[in-house]
Amino acid sequence: MRIGFLFNHDQVHQVAHSLPIALALARGQVDAEVVVATTNARLSAEVIRLGEGLIGPRIELVELGLRRPLSRIARATLEGVLPAAKLAVYGDNLDFFRSLDVLVVAEKTSLILKTRHGLKDLKIVHTRHGAGDRAVGFDKASAGFDHVLVSGRKIFDRLVREAGVDPATISVVGYPKFDVATGQGVHPLIEDGRPVVLYNPHLSPHLSSWFSIGRQVLDWFVEHDDHHLIFAPHVMLFERRVVVSIDKLRIDRPGHIDERYLRAPNIHIDLGSRASTTMAYTNRADIYLGDASSQVYEFLVRPRPCIFLNPRGLPWEGDANFAHWRAGRVIGGAGELGEAIANAQLDHARRYRPVQQAMLEDSFDLTDEPSSLRAARAVAKFCGLSAAGLTAPAQPLRVAHG
Repeated sequence: MRIGFLFNHDQVHQVAHSLPIALALARGQVDAEVVVATTNARLSAEVIRLGEGLIGPRIELVELGLRRPLSRIARATLEGVLPAAKLAVYGDNLDFFRSLDVLVVAEKTSLILKTRHGLKDLKIVHTRHGAGDRAVGFDKASAGFDHVLVSGRKIFDRLVREAGVDPATISVVGYPKFDVATGQGVHPLIEDGRPVVLYNPHLSPHLSSWFSIGRQVLDWFVEHDDHHLIFAPHVMLFERRVVVSIDKLRIDRPGHIDERYLRAPNIHIDLGSRASTTMAYTNRADIYLGDASSQVYEFLVRPRPCIFLNPRGLPWEGDANFAHWRAGRVIGGAGELGEAIANAQLDHARRYRPVQQAMLEDSFDLTDEPSSLRAARAVAKFCGLSAAGLTAPAQPLRVAHG
């Protein structure tokens, strides 16, 4: 039995969602080869960093590259706009994928191994990445996986109801990302008593607040230095010159960050470093300001005030795709920021804290047992392997609750 874990992305934000499962399988000494495959040096470095010394001794690391000349040409000419290399990796490495019995992935692109490349016998397990509410996370493609690992009841119910996923193919395992180091102790701003706001816009042009009012938000903080701001958007927002929505076709440009924002002493800007993926900023902030990013749920692990930006006036109430907007005040633009921030703590205490607690419990089925261990046991069971070594609790660095 050969179980592969694939990381095929420009950024490292998906690694912590499934690598902990590979580590738990290796520690549990299941009767299988555990292989981790990466597609660039950045991903390899992150896998090794989080690998607890198991990469090499117990887990094989394979670096996949582009083999065909046409694939390399596509990367050279299109990569600034489209994920050409990400798609070409599959066809260029079919021998590797044929060597696997089971492939574990955090994204849906890998389904083309079945639909386009004919690997019908390869079993693919989806770990997902995040506990967000966007409709794209519950489309019909989700039913193409042989098994799906989910963080909580909310995800389970929507996959069954909206994507038509067979309940028997879903395991509720919690959130493995919480089992790895989560950036505690990272303080990018001076501790001086000023409240810290995290602005975390999504990348999808049809949902993100960045393209319409993002610079107005930054302007507000330039003019109100009685607040600190961490501007840490989705790590893919500034990765390419052009951003393309995959669920609703739309194209836009993220543009550049002006000097007045870079020079502002109360603003910390991170357009995609590792700290953006480790919960360093969601742990650090006092107030969350966002739109459609699933990172809000990682912020809610310790309930605090939230504000959501709805510049297009979307009819969000009662829409499951915007369920996270129930966690705080929804405003239309930067002109409402002052009042929203001034009242954020009071709003939270009076109205939103119990709502957030209910949302957290619905999104994350967390127990005293590490989520990565639960997920590894589910993978072993799916593979028909003994899970005898996957019962003793490990000692992960857990997220603080309350």
